[in-house]
Amino acid sequence: MIDARTTARKLLLAGAWWSGASAIAAPFLARAGAILMLHRITAHDVSPLGLNSHLAVTPDFLDRLLADLKKRGASIVSMDELTESLSKGRSRGAVALTADDGWLDNLTEGLPVIEAHRAPMTIYVAPGLTDGSVAPWWEVVEEFVAARDSVTVPMDGKPVTFDCRTVEQSKRAAAALCRHVATAVPEREQQAYLRDIGALPDPADPRRFLNWDELRGLSAHPLISLGAHTVGHVNLKRMDAEDASDEIKESAAIIERETGIGPKHFAYPYGFPAAVGAREVGLAAQAGFRSAVTTRHGVLHPDHALHMHSLPRISVNGNFQRLSYMRAMLSGVVTPLANRGKRLVTV
Repeated sequence: MIDARTTARKLLLAGAWWSGASAIAAPFLARAGAILMLHRITAHDVSPLGLNSHLAVTPDFLDRLLADLKKRGASIVSMDELTESLSKGRSRGAVALTADDGWLDNLTEGLPVIEAHRAPMTIYVAPGLTDGSVAPWWEVVEEFVAARDSVTVPMDGKPVTFDCRTVEQSKRAAAALCRHVATAVPEREQQAYLRDIGALPDPADPRRFLNWDELRGLSAHPLISLGAHTVGHVNLKRMDAEDASDEIKESAAIIERETGIGPKHFAYPYGFPAAVGAREVGLAAQAGFRSAVTTRHGVLHPDHALHMHSLPRISVNGNFQRLSYMRAMLSGVVTPLANRGKRLVTV
């Protein structure tokens, strides 16, 4: 199965770089730096059907990216430094590194690269993933389908059977089941749904996420800071205001209780328009965070100093592991193309 959107985006990025458009645009569009977004950092294949391959980059690519940023004059700074500089209009050339969810490979495979480049990184932690009470449904659904020749699951009140004998059939089945979990199953019921269909991983399976001992160690590391990411990695926009507020505030409280350091920065799970809007931005601000980041594609603009709780990021994406792609994205030339002409990307 050819992903036409990914192919088109690669062609756009390559054209922007090799034509020189990104170099011309950078001084005008990338005026206030950027925030990079990672998830997994691993050389291992973590996506049996390729549905989640975009969430993992190799340590080698991260190493080459950080070296390239420094070679090109970027200052790799912490989120504390970036937000402080942005508020004072001094963030040009600054790049902050962030990683969502708290994956174990951030420590085992990512930290050596971070240390080699002295590159600060903020890890956004969802305590439910940390303590194992929440499984990452996007991964376990893919693994559940990939391991079977067919699956029968309840969808919209009736059993639905998917043939999974070929890779393409499995991809379609997993994608349909992921859409169902993400949009039709209430946030508070997703884990029960995974359990009922038999998709939850065996407790004896290898651990995916950092535990609290490891996070305590990282929180004391001079290059690492911890941010909050809700308790259960929930889509806040699908919840009522009180529950959404509790998810935001409690995630920070748990992290502070476990590590002794209260997080200053927040990342909205999923981060796209169906997951975060003006209400969620207000809730993050009310919770007292210094900043909050989405997954909207964009570089920073000086006016983001007025939108500290709806900051866009540039995805360091497993499907786009070429320096030319990253250079084009960081130039800002792609930002208006990805956002209907907008240069200032918020919510």
